[in-house]
Amino acid sequence: MASSSPVRHAWRVLLGLLLVTAALFGINAIGVYGFQQSSWAPELALDLQGGTQIVLSAQTIDGADPSEDQLNQAAAIIRQRVDASGVAEADITTEGGRNIVVQIPGKVDDATRERIQASAQLEFRAVIAATGSATEFVGDDGEATPYPTPDDTMNAVPTPEPTDASDPAWMTERQQAELLAFDCTAERGVEVADPDQPLVACDPENTVKYLLGPAELNGTAIDDAQAGRDQTSGAWTVNLELDSEGTKIFGEISQRLYQNKLAGQSPRDQFAFVLDGVVISAPAMQAQILNGKPSISGSFTQESSQALADQLRYGALPLSFEVQSSDTISATLGSQQLQIGLIAGLIGLALVAVYSLISYRALGWVIIASIGVMGVLTYVIVCILAWRMGFRLSLAGVAGLIVSIGFTADSFIVYFERIRDELRDGKSVTSAVEDGWGRAKRTIYISKSINVLAAVVLYILADSTVKGFAFTLGLTTLIDVFIFVIFTHPVMQLLARTKFFGGGHKLSGLDPESLGAVYRGRSRYREVQTGSSGRSARVKGSRNEAERRQTIAERKRAEALAAQGGANAGKDSDS
Repeated sequence: MASSSPVRHAWRVLLGLLLVTAALFGINAIGVYGFQQSSWAPELALDLQGGTQIVLSAQTIDGADPSEDQLNQAAAIIRQRVDASGVAEADITTEGGRNIVVQIPGKVDDATRERIQASAQLEFRAVIAATGSATEFVGDDGEATPYPTPDDTMNAVPTPEPTDASDPAWMTERQQAELLAFDCTAERGVEVADPDQPLVACDPENTVKYLLGPAELNGTAIDDAQAGRDQTSGAWTVNLELDSEGTKIFGEISQRLYQNKLAGQSPRDQFAFVLDGVVISAPAMQAQILNGKPSISGSFTQESSQALADQLRYGALPLSFEVQSSDTISATLGSQQLQIGLIAGLIGLALVAVYSLISYRALGWVIIASIGVMGVLTYVIVCILAWRMGFRLSLAGVAGLIVSIGFTADSFIVYFERIRDELRDGKSVTSAVEDGWGRAKRTIYISKSINVLAAVVLYILADSTVKGFAFTLGLTTLIDVFIFVIFTHPVMQLLARTKFFGGGHKLSGLDPESLGAVYRGRSRYREVQTGSSGRSARVKGSRNEAERRQTIAERKRAEALAAQGGANAGKDSDS
């Protein structure tokens, strides 16, 4: 005989669950064996694993301490940069009125370290002069002689007064000496350049030295920055989008530089993008750019262009910072606390299992199996999120997973109680499963929606140390609903058609008699057969259970019927 429609539907849904599970494991396997960036174990956060601590010290032009607002703004920008790099559960705090302490789980790679400590002070400066990186010249005798070091006796005042940032008048005697003697390879600390004065800087390869005019724009004029490829050369670039004021100023600059190009005044037709004192690009102005969308070209890779775009998009730090220290730190809670948390979770799981088996007998195994499937899916999803989003499991996140066990069991209890209510109404097990599903799912959807909403609000408003709890709670709630629909209900559809469960075996948890199913409909009871004292006691207990579960309207109707029956019996006796 062909299977019924609910049975075919149940098998199709369970097959879909199997395919989804296989797909998730396949995705993580690609990350593990293909990209070698994922793992079969969840990544742990700073409190459970330890990591790297970087202390940044703020540098100001006058050496004074920065304001509290500047320090807090810098900390917020650094957090955005770290989050953009895919690192989660980082701890970023201010310290001592001058320092920012960055603590990151695990080992920090060079790209993440650069995102953190780079000030990302972007300036737009016109090129006045350019020369090679040599710091010495060869005399007539054939020997190399270093260029003289600039001193205070040299003229440093432009004469005549420059008319714009590209004016050659900025090339004073002192500026020329500084340009020639400037060593691109020399180690330098953090330097805070005066935006109103010329600047000597080198390209990233230390092959060209530039004398640049005063800054005409800075990174605050940037509305957006995106990494992309040049349509002509295919090279990686950083495409900028300026605000309205920046668009206007850059349009005027481009007109001036383009006129210099037409007049053959090279390199005064070039415009330098200066990031933290380094000329990352100094292209010649090929046309007037009036739409406020210049692009930065250079020897970028996909990773370096994306990193620069992230730094510029989130804004330049309001301060320059020097790395004061970079150390490896141990876990603040460690493996012992993680073991305690896991033991607590196992104890909670064991208590749920014991309660389920005592209250629902064999039906309790459906709850245990559902929680097991949910645990497998949650585990592999956490592993994938660690690879794709940098998610790390903190102790707060472990607490969210433990709490979710109780929430998950609650869903199944609501469903099973609905099924039992339908059995008490005298329905068959198969009908009770379907009707109980229709009544239970609405309740469960509403309660889970509230849980997800609470998790979202907590994630947005809570401190970073609590975000892990909110994230895992919201994640497991969504998985709980998924398991409820795609596993628990189909399994119940199949079990309801077995002899053990469908026949209402006493150990199945679906025995109509033990549940008090002694009435056919509303206030219409079955005839009670007298028999042995044990049978009478069970029937009496079932009748009491049925009466206890009646609504007020049903009880009043039963009393009216009983009174009417008594009156009819009195009339019969009188006659």
